[in-house]
Amino acid sequence: MKIIIAGAYAIGTHLAQLLSRNKYDIVLIDEIPENLEKIGRDFDLLTMEAKPTSIKALNDAGAKDTDLFIAVTPKETDNITACIMAHHLGAKKTVAKIDNPEYMEPENQEFFKRLGISSLIYPEVLAAKDIINGLKMSWVRQRWDVHDGALVMLGIKLRESCQILDKPLKDISGPDDPYHIVAIKRHNETIIPGGNDTLKLEDLAYFMTTKNYIPYIRKIAGKEHYVDVKNVMIMGGGRTAVRSVKIMPEYMNIKVIERDADRCEYLNEMFDEDKLVINGDGRDTALLVEEGIRNTQAFVALTPNAETNILACMAAKRYGVRKTIASVENFDYVDMAANLDIGTIINKKAIAASYIYQMLLDANVNNVKFLMSVDADVAEFTPVQGSKITRKPIKDIKLPSGMTIGGLVRGDEGMLVSGNTQVEAGDTVVVFCYNVDKKKAERLFN
Repeated sequence: MKIIIAGAYAIGTHLAQLLSRNKYDIVLIDEIPENLEKIGRDFDLLTMEAKPTSIKALNDAGAKDTDLFIAVTPKETDNITACIMAHHLGAKKTVAKIDNPEYMEPENQEFFKRLGISSLIYPEVLAAKDIINGLKMSWVRQRWDVHDGALVMLGIKLRESCQILDKPLKDISGPDDPYHIVAIKRHNETIIPGGNDTLKLEDLAYFMTTKNYIPYIRKIAGKEHYVDVKNVMIMGGGRTAVRSVKIMPEYMNIKVIERDADRCEYLNEMFDEDKLVINGDGRDTALLVEEGIRNTQAFVALTPNAETNILACMAAKRYGVRKTIASVENFDYVDMAANLDIGTIINKKAIAASYIYQMLLDANVNNVKFLMSVDADVAEFTPVQGSKITRKPIKDIKLPSGMTIGGLVRGDEGMLVSGNTQVEAGDTVVVFCYNVDKKKAERLFN
């Protein structure tokens, strides 16, 4: 498969690194040679110093034979223009990163499809959805819903109050139990557990369950004392904060702290009157106390600086805030943030890359989510009639190492799986992949 990526910035370079591991034929285009130098040296891909809206450059890069053209430069207009040009030169699919929320309206997306842009991606909207999911359940680090919650995956940090520590999983998570543990993050190690593995204090465990058993998971995980989020304090008034505030549930009280006075004026125009915008520095602990940090259930740090966000979340935890969310765009800081017990970590480039990646898969893949904390993917596969996964019970199918099936949805009913489960064509199967070539997983469902 041939892929052209226009823009060697945060999303483009991360996506290029991710895809180069899977041996795709990749060309990365950028005008700035410094952006291309390191990635071209360290990864198996072709770099091209050129303007992505140049017809000559697109022809030289092979746009006419390209399966997927991805435009993720900082300039929205360049991304749209480059995708339209690549489409008319012969690219089969195109993806453009945008900054204008108006373009995400369904009728406008149809307009762009007629121009030749297969998909629009607005990373801040995707990040905002993850933030809201994190706020709705204060005791969960990550939540991922399949078919409107028919199946639910919950990432939970295990504390002393957890009732299922130090017991073999075969004794606490058998075929008749209403949950499966699909992955464990322990220190810097990701574990795809077997029946003899145990859960340890401070593990980040990923539970697969059905929606009606969420209260049961909360109980055995020892999280019943966590209060629901009502008061939310956001540090940083950038685009991700704006998109998050716009879709927050009405029952949440929101305060946004922003250093730039002009930006505060803009935010006041954007938000409803019940949203409070404060001109100040979110690192100022006296300001946090004055604004009620002790009565806040959630603190969200969304400044452009990862270190600032991590430190601010640590400060919020010292004041008793249970739920903290930090934007950490630098991958070098992700493990540090996890080890410092920062709550939910948001990385827009990883979220955007997951969204784009699912366009590369041939099987009927409805959703792909990159779980940054465990450096793994979880995806929804729909097997076709006669595919390998449907021929035998799961226990008789040799799954690739690092791959596990967490559950499936048949019709509208979510169900967990055991070795005796027979997957059927048309099921939505939730697959967890750690260090797995996605093409190997994909072949099971085609």
